[in-house]
Amino acid sequence: MWFKNLSLFRLIEPLPLTIEALAAQLERRAFQPCPSHQPSTFGWTPPLGRKARDHAHAVAGRWLICLRTEEKVLPPIVVNQALAERIALIEDEQRRPVRRREKLDLRDQLVQELLPRALTRSRFSYAYLDLAAGWLIVDSASPRGVEEITGTLRETLGSLPIAPLKVQQSPAAVMTAWLVESSAPNGFALGDICELREGGETGGVVRCRGQDLTSDEIHAHLEAGKLVTRLGLIWSDRLAFVLDEGLILRRLQFLDVVRESLSETATDSLEAVFDAEFALMTGELSLLLPRLLELFGGEA
Repeated sequence: MWFKNLSLFRLIEPLPLTIEALAAQLERRAFQPCPSHQPSTFGWTPPLGRKARDHAHAVAGRWLICLRTEEKVLPPIVVNQALAERIALIEDEQRRPVRRREKLDLRDQLVQELLPRALTRSRFSYAYLDLAAGWLIVDSASPRGVEEITGTLRETLGSLPIAPLKVQQSPAAVMTAWLVESSAPNGFALGDICELREGGETGGVVRCRGQDLTSDEIHAHLEAGKLVTRLGLIWSDRLAFVLDEGLILRRLQFLDVVRESLSETATDSLEAVFDAEFALMTGELSLLLPRLLELFGGEA
């Protein structure tokens, strides 16, 4: 169980919940397979998989939840081909052109006809609550993915007092200063990924990967006034990630020194391995996140 992206939210009020109460509320909004006439459906599912029963899983005081989304797969090429055949048939039989509005209605009709025969695919979205430290952490960097899980959790619980993480200093300005000085803060090292952006909505963007971020080429962009909006960082040789100006951590990797500590977990139980990985992951993040806040002057 390793998160690959982190969208960070602060709990701005205590959540008066126990793990049992949370699991019970999630179960009331449990996932149900997509009906034949619907394009998609979603609901909560046990984080430990289909053989598990609990809709919330607690490890080391942190609660893991999972949202399952099932969608019907209707390739546009299939719909367009069926639509073209339907239009051709009408024009041949009725000897008249099919107008735009009628084409749109025909498309909607065809989609409803094809849905019961369409294949389905599932997505599993994870998040965990750390009530003691006041965090909700979502494993997604996409606004849609984050809204799916936070919005559904809010509807399920009736309320969800969270706010996006805010800091005292501009992340873009601070990260730009690091590259200008060719030096990461104490405990961090520069990676080989960055994104540089000119000011204004129409400003140019330069994306670098596999690049020496202290090179003259990077400094030339900085001298031209570009700001760093994404930056690859390595923390204590334990975690690597790309930090963006919205304080989203992307492409999160737990390095060998972290994963090797799992070799001491001698067990054939998949649940025990899952728990060990989740405890290790959340433990590392509990150390990283306060340090990350310090880099930008603390929370606003």
